[in-house]
Amino acid sequence: MAASRDLAFPLVIVCLVLIRGYSPLPTTSQVPETKPKRPLTPRGPATEAFSPDDYTNNEEDPVTTVPKKNVFPSVENPQRCDYNPCLESQIPCADLFAQTGCWCPGFTLNNVVPDTPNLESVFWNGSEVVAQWCAPYSYVTAFIVTVKGEERQRFRKDQRSGGLGDIDHETDVCVVAVNDAGDSKGCCLTYQLTDSSLPLKAGLIGGGVGFLLLFLLAVLLCRHKKQKKQEASISMHDTAETE
Repeated sequence: MAASRDLAFPLVIVCLVLIRGYSPLPTTSQVPETKPKRPLTPRGPATEAFSPDDYTNNEEDPVTTVPKKNVFPSVENPQRCDYNPCLESQIPCADLFAQTGCWCPGFTLNNVVPDTPNLESVFWNGSEVVAQWCAPYSYVTAFIVTVKGEERQRFRKDQRSGGLGDIDHETDVCVVAVNDAGDSKGCCLTYQLTDSSLPLKAGLIGGGVGFLLLFLLAVLLCRHKKQKKQEASISMHDTAETE
């Protein structure tokens, strides 16, 4: 009877353990340690405006101030380049811009077809017909002057006039600006024999005719004098024979 009582007590303990179950207590190695991050807060009172440079850091980097160089003139008071599109042998406006930072009005890039130049006049200068033009505010590599739709002369980009030789009366003369992107539209004038060229040609013709008349007159006078001398010598010879 005592043996049965001693065996029953351990069985009760085992049953209680099985009913409760086994739940191990957590250890510090099983729980990951998390440390909350400290948010960045701006220095100074909350009522003041702040910028990204105002955030506090453990290590402050030195701030280096880089001076700014003003390449272009002020927008409020722009300085235009001393460039006249109608004058010859000028420094290109792009070079003036690179040297002084001035503004070239309306210049385009080299991949844009140039604007139309302005043909100012076509006139006779005494020996040939001369054309004068103004360059467009565009990138230009050369100028072409056409007569009756055909190319007559090609000029450098810094030229603003050029001789075209002799041209027939009432002929269309055009100037075209050229660059790598193509040719501009032509600006044309109808060349007509001006009043100033007519007296010049008339004077040249009249001078030639007058010189020919003077030459003929001089020949006639020489022949007349020679004939007079011959007649005088013959009369003297006859007088000597009669004596």
